Amino acid sequence: MRIASIFAVGGLVLSAAACGEAPEDDNNAGSGAKKFSACMVTDVGGIDDKSFNASAWKGLQEAKAANDNIDIKYVASKAEADYEPNLTQYVNQKCDFILAVGGLMSDATKKIAAANPNQEFGIVDANPGLDNIYPMQFDTAQAAFQAGYLAAGLTKSGKVATYGALPIPPVTIFMDGFVDGVTYYNTTKKKSIQALGWDKATQKGSFTNDFAKQDEGKKVSDALVAQGADIIMPVAGGSGLGTTAAAKASGGKYSTIWVDVDGCESTPDCSAIITTVVKNIPEAVKEAVVKAAAGDKLPAKPGFVGTLANNGVSIAPYHDFDSKVPAELKAEVDKIKADIAAGTITVTSKAQPTK
Repeated sequence: MRIASIFAVGGLVLSAAACGEAPEDDNNAGSGAKKFSACMVTDVGGIDDKSFNASAWKGLQEAKAANDNIDIKYVASKAEADYEPNLTQYVNQKCDFILAVGGLMSDATKKIAAANPNQEFGIVDANPGLDNIYPMQFDTAQAAFQAGYLAAGLTKSGKVATYGALPIPPVTIFMDGFVDGVTYYNTTKKKSIQALGWDKATQKGSFTNDFAKQDEGKKVSDALVAQGADIIMPVAGGSGLGTTAAAKASGGKYSTIWVDVDGCESTPDCSAIITTVVKNIPEAVKEAVVKAAAGDKLPAKPGFVGTLANNGVSIAPYHDFDSKVPAELKAEVDKIKADIAAGTITVTSKAQPTK
């Protein structure tokens, strides 16, 4: 027994050394089992983006809560040049599962994964196409279609808008769905609501070129408001907070729709947020890590694709706007979800994930 005890303690020491220091919230010391280490690399949006990086970290925290044998930690990338070194750092520390967050990290993750074929990786919002990378993607065009229809049904100016951070698939997929939802409203209601900020046909529109700078988000949305938009959906991570804060300060002149994680739970600007196009990253990440920790193989094909049908995407409750959204419009938005899930309405985007 004494030899076994020494071995178990030694295994813990080796495990801790191999994975670096555990995060401050790791209070699971004392378990004799070898820890399963899940290590996350954020993209440049950072851990406090109130969006997809924060959502992925929440998923790791929930995995740890479900299995206290899982150790979690993250490193925040300050620039794109940090992606490869940060991923390599975790390979060298022998993390059991390395999670890359965001489509911007696709190329770096593919390169490091190809060089380390026995290392298990996961990635949110991309599919690099390697057997040792488990892709978690989300068909957010489906839920954004609902949001576009909702915005068209609520606008008083007859103009709504969306803008992005960068013209990359995890961003433009929201924008495609949103403008198609507006178009569907116009078709079914014989209206002519304008969708500003994005042209689906040409794939050109308004962008901040940054996921973090709130002043850039405010600058873009100010221009859209000047053109008459009274509802705006930023798809720009932390940059979008510049829009929600300005909308809140506008005293109701215009409102917003948030993305990724319920804005009423993640931002201080709930009073200006009608709803959120939710990407259920926490559940996808949690499920992947819990399975990997149990020894299950995470298949790169098909990976995971979140849809309205499997609750991988959705729209959040209306919160402060609940009494302002007519019951008839709520019912129509719900019907759209059912029709998309059933295949009666087909939502398309060049940026939709491949299975």
